[in-house]
Amino acid sequence: MEVLQSLAVGFVHVFAPANLVALTVGLLLGLLIAVLPGLTLVMGVVLALPFTYTMDVTAAIILLTAMYVAGTYAGAWTSILFHVPGEPIDVPMLWDGYAMARKGDAAKALGWTLTAALVGGLSAATAMVALAQPVARIALTFSTPEYFAIIFFGLASVVSLGGSSLANALISLFAGLLIATVGVDDTYGAHRFTFGVPILSDGIDYLVVMVGAFGLGEVFLRMEQRFTSAPLQSVDRVSTRLPTLREAAAVKGTYVRGTLLGILIGIVPGAGATVASFLSYGVEAQYGRRKALMGSGIPEGIVAPQTAATSSVGGAMIPLITMGIPGSGATAIILGAFLLHGLQPGPQVFETSSEIVYAVFASIFVGVIGMCLIGYFSARLLVRVLELPEVLVSAYVVMLCILGAFAARNNITDVWLIVVFGVIGLLCERWRFPITPMVLGVILGPLAETNFMTTMISFGNDWTVFFTRPISGTIMAVAVATIVYPVLRQWQRRRRLAAT
Repeated sequence: MEVLQSLAVGFVHVFAPANLVALTVGLLLGLLIAVLPGLTLVMGVVLALPFTYTMDVTAAIILLTAMYVAGTYAGAWTSILFHVPGEPIDVPMLWDGYAMARKGDAAKALGWTLTAALVGGLSAATAMVALAQPVARIALTFSTPEYFAIIFFGLASVVSLGGSSLANALISLFAGLLIATVGVDDTYGAHRFTFGVPILSDGIDYLVVMVGAFGLGEVFLRMEQRFTSAPLQSVDRVSTRLPTLREAAAVKGTYVRGTLLGILIGIVPGAGATVASFLSYGVEAQYGRRKALMGSGIPEGIVAPQTAATSSVGGAMIPLITMGIPGSGATAIILGAFLLHGLQPGPQVFETSSEIVYAVFASIFVGVIGMCLIGYFSARLLVRVLELPEVLVSAYVVMLCILGAFAARNNITDVWLIVVFGVIGLLCERWRFPITPMVLGVILGPLAETNFMTTMISFGNDWTVFFTRPISGTIMAVAVATIVYPVLRQWQRRRRLAAT
């Protein structure tokens, strides 16, 4: 009952003028970014982050969360209509969504996408509200060894899902952790890797790393590819036709499976909507009622990835709010926004800032409904942004990146640093080094170091405490397993290939 009362108060805060404007702007920006193939969801949230400096913390988090929610939906439009996925989340939508559009049922395909996003988003938001406080109560019993173990597990999960090469993911993670050590040590006050540069005494701002690697890095990559995009068809006749209740009931199992998979995968740190989308489609292709027809343009092939992608948002917010561990790349940026406004997500947040938390929860309910309403009535207008020259869009992205870097600390050094990290992002993309482990290393590195040093001081430099305490030992064992398992799997695959 207390949760429902807090949620009701959260709805009141959401409909305050400033927060409602932030929510609407976030939805529109998320939809616009999702339909542009040159921009990604994470990149869009990164570009918006600098503009939240002067905003109230509630409005800032609502704006970024609304962009996150909307970004998992609108990219499906371009996949269905033009065979142009906005980002990896939308790739599974090509296989049945575009196939249905080629049969002349593009409006119906967009309708299935809308209902899947609505069902997945509202179901995940309900699960998020129900699970957040129980998880936070468990986390309240944690001490510094448990917090370090959780952070270690979050980093290990990102590494295991960071790409096809575990070595590349580890190198990216360690690079991020190294960047996080630049500056003055919080425990002993020693200068590390500052090289006599005053601005480096305060460390390298994680905002510079995020905006540079994701934002400028993507622009540099598109420049290298000479801004080549697939030719577009006419968007004059874009419309949405919703399925009937009987049609929706015929695929209710797909809705349920996609939603549950999205929530569970969203909770796993480092997985995110892309993994949820692909896995949900794969499960439907293996165990669905019409698995033999997958890929031929059937509703199940649209509902499965879309419900999973949108419901992963609610799942990813659970570890972010309750333990301060981001469940995806976008929630890593939202974690940065929390820290930027002096708010540390964790189990105490329900006691110190419950109004903010429940306002964010309520904003996801309102955001999902608003996203679907905007998508239904303005799909034709939003898809028209695809007709803008990609060179022009990239120029605006560069301008926003530089402004955001300079606004962080009003220092020209950060502008040069963002260019450096843009080049690093380009090299990471070219050499297949995942960027997400590096960014999370920069964000979570200081937290991991603080909890590790505090534990060493409190327990007499006994490092075995991480493994002898029941909860931290269990989490550390699971974290080690997430690293070891991909290694064993690669080793077995190589043995089978050698044998054949």
